[in-house]
Amino acid sequence: MTPGLISAALPTRAAEVRPGMNRDLKAATLRLVDYCRANDWAGYDPYDALNSKVFQALPLLNSRIPRLVLTQALKRSPINLRRLAMIPKTQNPKAMALFLSALLKLRHLAEPEGGFPDANDLVRLMIERLIALRSPGVSRWCWGYSFPWQGRTLLVPAGAPNLVCTTFVAGALLDAYDELQDARCLEMATGAAEYILGELYWTDGDAAGFSYPMPGLRGEVHNANLLAAALLCRVWRIGGAEQFLAPAMKVARASAAKQHADGSWYYGETASQRWIDNFHTGYNLLALQAIGRYAGTTEFEAGMRRGLDFYRSHFFRADGAPKYFHDRAYPLDIHSVAQSILTLVAFRDLDPGYAGLPRSVFQWAMKHMWDDRGFFYYRVLRLGKIRTSYMRWSQAWMLLAMATLLEASAEAEEHARKHDTAALVSA
Repeated sequence: MTPGLISAALPTRAAEVRPGMNRDLKAATLRLVDYCRANDWAGYDPYDALNSKVFQALPLLNSRIPRLVLTQALKRSPINLRRLAMIPKTQNPKAMALFLSALLKLRHLAEPEGGFPDANDLVRLMIERLIALRSPGVSRWCWGYSFPWQGRTLLVPAGAPNLVCTTFVAGALLDAYDELQDARCLEMATGAAEYILGELYWTDGDAAGFSYPMPGLRGEVHNANLLAAALLCRVWRIGGAEQFLAPAMKVARASAAKQHADGSWYYGETASQRWIDNFHTGYNLLALQAIGRYAGTTEFEAGMRRGLDFYRSHFFRADGAPKYFHDRAYPLDIHSVAQSILTLVAFRDLDPGYAGLPRSVFQWAMKHMWDDRGFFYYRVLRLGKIRTSYMRWSQAWMLLAMATLLEASAEAEEHARKHDTAALVSA
């Protein structure tokens, strides 16, 4: 793999085992868990403006342009005006899914003193919440966001089934099934895969995809397509249901074919979707890795490696700060921080330069985006910060990233112990 632009400044894999840094990481993780639990795992969201009771009481404003203006105004405001707008904190199914995946990792790191002794109880809580938060009025298992949101052309109602949300929830439920062998989790995840295949899958010659954000749409949004394809491959691998594999591979090939020569992807293929950003690129890379693992194929490996080269070369500053866009220094977004950690940890065995970078990203976030009350800020701008706490966008993603980094550190420590023991025996 071609070295990235900043690899020379990064520590090697040997530096992955740092007891002091691990203590700081674990302490911050505990603080974040406590913060989320104290808020009942509910909070605000960058896109929850249309939950405003004030806005809902003014029907003259309830049309496309006012919805877009209000959403962007609250999202970009350095002051959180949601209390004034009477926007409630909500539990979001995608956040619950991210919390579930994180807590499943943390339960392995539980210790009698100072660890995560109640992680098992919290895992069960998240599963029950996901059951309760399923989209209403739909026969198959699926999930949507806890707020309505206005896209460029259509309004998506609160709770309406959403491909990306459903994919993350189903993936978390499969994580739970892998760990707990809870048949309910496999049943729900399989039902979600059936919903995706039965309601969202479309083809048009060589083109194929999954409708997003609502059924019937035929846009090509690559992260949504690849994430859903990876889920279908995973369900196929676990249950052997043959109907899932061929559509998943057709969609994956269609989106993989739209990768640019430099390794990047546009977010989507319409004229209004032609940007390249950090976390959607990370989604694509992790999805391709998962498709390869579950489908047992190396078909996408060359493209995945090109994508990784582009990712590392274009989305990180020398100080470890992850950029949102590939060609702009700002904004610096907490979701990009979390996805950078997740992506780089997942591919750490491909290049020694990947071992230290996730820790550099975490340290940068603790220095610039951590609030001593126990949560992460939303964004760093060129001339300031947006210090709003968002439960799904910020805290849930960072808890998963930190749990993943702790898990990787534990694996590295175990590897080091085995290496030391083998060295003593051979001596």
